[in-house]
Amino acid sequence: MKVGFVGLGRMGRPMTENLLKKGFEVTIHNRSRGVVDELAQQGAHPASSPREVAVVSEIVLTALPTVETVEEVYLGQDGLIPSARRGTVLIDCSTVGPETTRRCYEAARGRDLGFLDGPMSGGPAGAASATLTFMIGGDADTFEQARPVFEALGKNIHHVGPSGAGTVVKLVNQLLVGIHTSAASEALAFAVKAGANPQAVLDVIGSSFGGSAMLNRNVPRMIQRDFEPATSVNLILKDLGLIHDVGRDIGARMLLTGLAEEVFKEASAIGNGDKDMAATVLSLEQIMGIEVR
Repeated sequence: MKVGFVGLGRMGRPMTENLLKKGFEVTIHNRSRGVVDELAQQGAHPASSPREVAVVSEIVLTALPTVETVEEVYLGQDGLIPSARRGTVLIDCSTVGPETTRRCYEAARGRDLGFLDGPMSGGPAGAASATLTFMIGGDADTFEQARPVFEALGKNIHHVGPSGAGTVVKLVNQLLVGIHTSAASEALAFAVKAGANPQAVLDVIGSSFGGSAMLNRNVPRMIQRDFEPATSVNLILKDLGLIHDVGRDIGARMLLTGLAEEVFKEASAIGNGDKDMAATVLSLEQIMGIEVR
């Protein structure tokens, strides 16, 4: 199967490497050339534009950083939808809003192309180990056509409904990531300020009703002072802003989302935007005069 990949960042690069390892013929494009040259040494075929990827691929995946970039890559004059051959399946793994997904789906359908919103969870580690969770929206027959690609990249593959359903489920995931990370930072700062040992807190609460995946993920990083970005503050801040905008447009109350957004804005404003999201605790440490260690 001839597969294309556009967007070779922290997620796209390891996903491409796994496709190559599992025998797919992969054509790639990225705005910065260095990663393209490195993956070419592993057997990928370089392309100079999304158009060049589209015309030679049966399935094309994208993992792109912003809504604007997704719309450019899919809908632009030299984008995937205007360029792809009839019957090609396009899969957007980016985090975008339902309106962007709707526009891409309708444009693709108008050219007899398949389109799936296939956002993912699991971070760079999941991308590298091919254990990602995919939440996929789109036509069932298109999903079945693309299933081998998803199975090469992830372990938890869910077709959650028609076009746009995957996008909404991913926004729910990111909403909870932001809120739970904010809660974990506040809880651990509170615990240390009140005299508790943070490792003991994690050992007990991690398996109690107050536990969460984000508590278990972030607290070890806080204790070890490991803020190297797997998922950065600014990335989650971007997603929370998108969620807030969608919530406003549909008339949803987004109180906790708004509070989490302020927590991430605070972390970014003091210079921690490029650090891992566990670095949201650093703002509280400054305010409280403590260190979670």
